Amino acid sequence: MEEKKIFKIAAVGDIHVRENDKGKYADYFRDISANADVLLICGDLTDTGDEDEAQVLSDELRNCTIPVVCVLGNHDYEKGRHKLIRQAIQNQNVHVLDGEAITIGNLGFAGIKGFGGGFDTHMLTMFGEDAMKAFVQEAVNEALHLERALVKLEADPMVQFKVAVLHYAPVKATVVGEPEAIFPFLGSSRLAEPMLRKGANVCFHGHAHAGTLEGSINGSGIKVFNVAKPILTKLGYEKPYFIYEVPL
Repeated sequence: MEEKKIFKIAAVGDIHVRENDKGKYADYFRDISANADVLLICGDLTDTGDEDEAQVLSDELRNCTIPVVCVLGNHDYEKGRHKLIRQAIQNQNVHVLDGEAITIGNLGFAGIKGFGGGFDTHMLTMFGEDAMKAFVQEAVNEALHLERALVKLEADPMVQFKVAVLHYAPVKATVVGEPEAIFPFLGSSRLAEPMLRKGANVCFHGHAHAGTLEGSINGSGIKVFNVAKPILTKLGYEKPYFIYEVPL
């Protein structure tokens, strides 16, 4: 019997790179390259949403010799310079997804930032003031962008395993540990719906720094991992990145 190949995904979120971080991540990215086949960075690439911070990260990522798949986070939007941040980071080896998909080997990656709105029976609905409707609509739009990306993967005959990469959480389980009052600002169950419809195999996100590492989308078997760097550090990871193995 032919032995299955193990494809290793390294994942981390919320690295919050600053301008004075030059050289800080060189060994980190070299270590990841030695232990994984692809690196996912699940948003909040920069600390204050500045393109100079993004350039520092871009320089550090030269030490990463495996493909890198990123999404932006709320910090990357802070100054309205998210397009410049994406331009600074993206190159032939680093892919910044925003409703797009990419195939690496036999794995397909669909990426969005996501948005808030709450979970399960406590999701906000499209009712009331225009400002509240706009808040809900943003989560709906992000879910539609994720579905569009997953549809592209569904049509790719090379893809044997589908990975969703987000910043905001699609389930409540992985934000538990944060104050319950801010759950609506940490993610939305609307983000889980495209994964249920289009059959994602696993999801990685960040954003909830005091959340929980592992959860799942109810009744689906789809694992969800909150790989925010502060969580991995708190759990005692010597080098704070998470490894997920995919047998192919």
